[in-house]
Amino acid sequence: MRIFVTGASGWIGSAVVPELIAAGHHVVGLARSDASAAALTATGVEVHRGTLGDLDGLRSAAAASDGVIHLAFNHDLAFTGDFAGAVQADRRAVEVFGEALAGSDRPFVLASGLAGLMPGRVSTEQDGHDFDPHDAAHLDAGPGGRQVTAQLTLSLASRDIRTSVLRLPPTVYGAGDRGFMAALVAIARNKGVSGYVGDGTARWPGVHRLDAAHLFRLALEGAPAGSTLHAVADEGVPLRSVAEVIGRHLDLPVVSVEPEHAGSHFGWLGGVLALDCPATSTLTRELLGWQPTRPGLIDELEKGHYFHTHTA
Repeated sequence: MRIFVTGASGWIGSAVVPELIAAGHHVVGLARSDASAAALTATGVEVHRGTLGDLDGLRSAAAASDGVIHLAFNHDLAFTGDFAGAVQADRRAVEVFGEALAGSDRPFVLASGLAGLMPGRVSTEQDGHDFDPHDAAHLDAGPGGRQVTAQLTLSLASRDIRTSVLRLPPTVYGAGDRGFMAALVAIARNKGVSGYVGDGTARWPGVHRLDAAHLFRLALEGAPAGSTLHAVADEGVPLRSVAEVIGRHLDLPVVSVEPEHAGSHFGWLGGVLALDCPATSTLTRELLGWQPTRPGLIDELEKGHYFHTHTA
């Protein structure tokens, strides 16, 4: 199939693309910069220049495809404090993809998130569907807006689009990761201690990015319309365990940080490290036969590559 992929040169996209190509698909990747375009071309990807704000370009690329995988999200805008703006831009892109694919039974896979979905208990693929896909208030209010967009995507199944929402854990790890785990290592180096919030029992699900990439392909090729999928290998790793591995590798003391001091110690990460958000992927595995085969988060950290650089 000819597959249009947004975020094709990103952390997850750069694993999804070779997974698709190895399976015989032709990939068209969205690139907003010369560097991204060059990286995609080098991997055998047809480049479509543009941004998430170029709605006409998104529409034409989707219309010319046999399916769409939407991985891109404007994290730069979100991290500057305009999360609502990033969510609204994402929603407009989803609406355009819906227009382009309507009536075709072509697949449309949306990347979404698990963090904070059902705090304090193990979430399943059946959770998190209480959001109204047309709830404008949530689009302006914060992270719940991404769940509204996910529900909008699922609702497009009624327009004869084979939609699926693939929820990713807060940490999608692996060699080269510059996300949460790399940030925690950098903070530990900077502070001289490896910290966790409170008693450290907050649990995060996790998945190796190559296992996640494989699930994106399976979703594209075979997920039924309206499917919600969880890319979860580790159901819930206590963040104290993460801190202990980091402390051991960096030869630093492991300490508890009181919740009221999390922001000053961890910076932008402080607001999420206390989230207890375990999740299961049992239904996804049964539906698509997906079985993660790469190391779990703790085993991946123990390999040591997270500690070979001093930057996050």
